[in-house]
Parts: sequence; C-alpha cells; structure tokens
Amino acid sequence: MGERAVEIRTADGTADGILYFPDGKGPWPGVVHLPDIMGVRRSHQEMAKRLAGQGFAVLLANVFYRTSKARPLWDFPLTMGEERTMKKFSELAGPLPPEAMERDGSAYVDFLAKQPEVSGAKIGVVGYCFTGQFALRTAAARSDRVGAAASFHGGGLWTDKPTSPHTALSKVKGRLYFGHAMEDHSMPKEAIEKFDKALAGWGGKYESETYQAHHGWTVSDSAAFNQPQADRAFGKLADTFRAALR
Repeated sequence: MGERAVEIRTADGTADGILYFPDGKGPWPGVVHLPDIMGVRRSHQEMAKRLAGQGFAVLLANVFYRTSKARPLWDFPLTMGEERTMKKFSELAGPLPPEAMERDGSAYVDFLAKQPEVSGAKIGVVGYCFTGQFALRTAAARSDRVGAAASFHGGGLWTDKPTSPHTALSKVKGRLYFGHAMEDHSMPKEAIEKFDKALAGWGGKYESETYQAHHGWTVSDSAAFNQPQADRAFGKLADTFRAALR
C-alpha cells in the first residue's frame, strides 16, 4: 500500500490529508474520504486504506483544517448534550456551512483528479456522520466530476430549513448511496422517510437503507461499532464505486 502526506489548497486556506493508493501499476479511480466529527485518526485511516485495497486512490482529508491540523482533535470523550462536547462540536462544525462544504469539496475533487495515481474516471466521495451531507453537497457542486457519493449514518440529511442538504439533489448527476442507522436522533425515522421521498422525486440512481445498527456503527473506535454491519456497509460502498467510477 502506498501513502503520502499531502496539502490541498482551498479558497479558505490549506487542508492537510493523506493519499492512499494500491501497490502495482495505476492509475486508479479516485475517492475522497471525509471523516466524521472526530476527525482524521487511526480508525478512518484504516477505513481509507481498506478502500484503497479495493483498487482506488483514496484521499483522506482533514475537513476541520480551519480549526486544527489533523492530530487528535478531541482530548476527552464525545458525549452528545454535554456542554464541552457541544462547544467542541461548534468549534469544528461552525466554520463549515453549506457554502464552505461546496468550496472545500470542489477543492478536494480537483486536487485528487490531478494526482498521478488517479485515472481520468469519475471521482467518488464518501462521508460519515457530520460529513454525510458534505459528500452530498460535493456531488451537487461538482456534478461534472463526481460519479458517486455515499453517506453512512449521516445526520440532518433532511430538515425543514431552506439550506437542508436534500435541496442539493437536483444538481446531482452521479449515483448515490445512503446507509442510515436505526434510532438515530440526528436522522430519525421520519426524516429518513422524507429524505427517501426526495430521492424518489430526484429520479437518479440511488439506494437508501437503514441498517440494524446504531449511529457510528461503521467506525471501529465508536461505542456503536458493529463488525458484521460495518463489513456489509463497506461491501456496499466498494460496489457502488466500482459500478460508477469509470
């Protein structure tokens, strides 16, 4: 497995990241991997490496570069509702309104497409938790290059706000995959139903399903980690990208 540290120039600064790519002769289709609110760390590095092992060049980007370089972003356990957790969440997520996600996502796509390890195929994007919507917004902002986007236990994909992520669907041309968690306060059953209705109205190729697992099940350092369901999610992710990134 090849890997190298990279820096990605964005409209708002410089994001650090890691590029992983298979051994052997490339180039390979590119994928942007967006980590959850806990940021770049061993669990997401292993996830990105695993995907690279399936024949992709994978950019693991520090989406929170405005706040901190990709080092441990949290020095205490995340506990939703707790004051210091919510303050830290705001520090990280606050600088990433929809417009910033679109700018950054576009920069990640452009950077990845220019790397020698990356083929001229369409680019894939995958996000987890907070960055599920980031992946969707990137697919909308760069419909010219993004062939597929995926989200796992993504929060707030459908809201009643005018900036709700689902409103970006009309601009998406690539394939979409959404893996939801059960009993997820960030994306409850009612929101999933409304989001699925929006997907059906969009009319593109997509799959949306709820796993028998809780929020965070795909990530090995999450209390909700579920190995069998995580393996199934990974299989879906790899299959989605293999089908679309040509």
